[in-house]
Amino acid sequence: MVQVTGRDEAMLDWLRVVRMADTEAVRWALAGLGDSEVPEGPLSARMAQNWITRMLAAGLVGRGRPVFQQGSVVWPANTMSGRVPDLYRQTARHDLAVATVAARYLARGYEWRRDRRPRTRRDHQADGVAIRDGMAELVEVELTPKTPIRYKAIHSNHAERLTREGFSRVVYLATPASARLVVKEADRWLFRDLRPRLVAVPVMDARGAWTGDDDAAWVAHLMAPAPTLQGAEPALWEVTA
Repeated sequence: MVQVTGRDEAMLDWLRVVRMADTEAVRWALAGLGDSEVPEGPLSARMAQNWITRMLAAGLVGRGRPVFQQGSVVWPANTMSGRVPDLYRQTARHDLAVATVAARYLARGYEWRRDRRPRTRRDHQADGVAIRDGMAELVEVELTPKTPIRYKAIHSNHAERLTREGFSRVVYLATPASARLVVKEADRWLFRDLRPRLVAVPVMDARGAWTGDDDAAWVAHLMAPAPTLQGAEPALWEVTA
């Protein structure tokens, strides 16, 4: 019989939020949910595989391997819907990239949540919300560039949420091509006082793998001073139980 620990429960809760993750993301998430307050890096691939094997034996996760992925992918087996994620749908690569980013935020001491659902047709749902020390960030994972018209609408929505909902910054973890376009359009559409609070960091490749420096998104000059969560709307964030 497999003994489920507190860290196992925390890992499964995180997996329910991101829906599925590859072994690399599991390595970082395990480090972030471990005993060390500031982990030096991800746990070994062997330790991640051991965790996956234990959870498979307990019937708590499922596992598969999509054709575009070199390694295996895991997902929570006891979701309310009981559905197995479609590893071959168009957005699967992006979803795994979001899990990769979320795991690295966990390793930095952040809590990771899904963003709230759009309230209007003009509203935009970010890929995630990262929270630490009373401050929250909107996080976007950008593997392919959008059109300038789409960025105008999205950046306008980001500006509104930075102003009205108390988010500290918007962070794009992107491919180099996507990061360049995000920056170009942000320069066009964000007011000068808000512009430093949207950053684009070229750390991803087109496959959704993190290939940049591990610290790139958290270097000091990108951490612009910003308001705390006072006046924000945490009830609007999607909470998964």
